[in-house]
Amino acid sequence: MPIAALIFDVDGTLAETEEVHRAAFNRTFAEAGLPWVWDVDLYRELLKVTGGKERIRRWLAMLGADAPALSDAGLATLHAAKNTVYGEIVRSGACALRPGVATLVEEARARGLRLAIATTTSRANVEALLPATFGPDGPSLFEVAICGEDVVAKKPAPDAYLRALEDLRLPAEACLALEDSANGLAAATAAGLRTIVAPSLYTAHEHFDGAEAVLADLAAFDLAVALARS
Repeated sequence: MPIAALIFDVDGTLAETEEVHRAAFNRTFAEAGLPWVWDVDLYRELLKVTGGKERIRRWLAMLGADAPALSDAGLATLHAAKNTVYGEIVRSGACALRPGVATLVEEARARGLRLAIATTTSRANVEALLPATFGPDGPSLFEVAICGEDVVAKKPAPDAYLRALEDLRLPAEACLALEDSANGLAAATAAGLRTIVAPSLYTAHEHFDGAEAVLADLAAFDLAVALARS
């Protein structure tokens, strides 16, 4: 079936945002008086869990008996504060689109393809990133944006992609997913989607069996060839 839409992951796919997220977590912890610092290696381990609140819960589990008591409301407040810091950093211009992303979005729109987002990050993070990287019209480029708040189960569960397909009113066979992680690939594949993977800073060590292609970045993706083969 011909490709009618591209569905993009966000963190690590549209932009190398994970270092911004890590910096935002660490600043938030410091401002909350928590003696936690997530270095690159630790954050890479925590990224095996999708979702910011879920990563904090995983960290508390890793701390075990040393973990402070943190209610669900307290965790939500801490995570919301982190998202505020993330938005401030992104809006300062500290995060750029990955190579090939802007060109691919422009070409897809010129060819009449529909664009969507399927991510497990918070909507506030997406709303900060899109105008900061694509410009003021960034949010309007994507017809559908499914975020972490919109699904019960986050990646590697397929829920975000299934919801995107539902909102697009398209079958999986008519869409192509763009991802950077093994969790994202698993989610897209479980939803029946063909998937192009461009590993990011934090996912380059992962395995991507089942991907239609694994590329250094999306600048290496030839949309015309993909459309001709679909």
